[in-house]
Amino acid sequence: MALQHAASGERIALERGEDDIANFTSIALAKTEHMELIRLVVPVDKPMPEHRVEGEMTLLCLQGEIAFDAHGRTIVLRPNDMVYLAGGEPHAIRANTDAVALMTILLGPVRSGGPTNDPRGQGG
Repeated sequence: MALQHAASGERIALERGEDDIANFTSIALAKTEHMELIRLVVPVDKPMPEHRVEGEMTLLCLQGEIAFDAHGRTIVLRPNDMVYLAGGEPHAIRANTDAVALMTILLGPVRSGGPTNDPRGQGG
């Protein structure tokens, strides 16, 4: 049976289940042509090895502590900390303590980490 994604305007519960922490759990909460929203449960003993995603992404730590490796350095995310990553950048995720995070991936062509061409004039 296919996973039911949330519909526009529908409430999405982000809390983890009783047995989620036993395994690395990735649940796609919503997916459209342009965006994918994923809840990650990252147990301390099950890191996500280095990989890339095509689109730009954000990772928001909801619970626990996450070590996020990208651009040759590690940053630590605690609840309410967030990181942005340009599309196609290699990264790895591991939990310093059992963690839950919300990942948003913008779907579309790969971009480099260069200027954002932000229409508000704030691009790099």
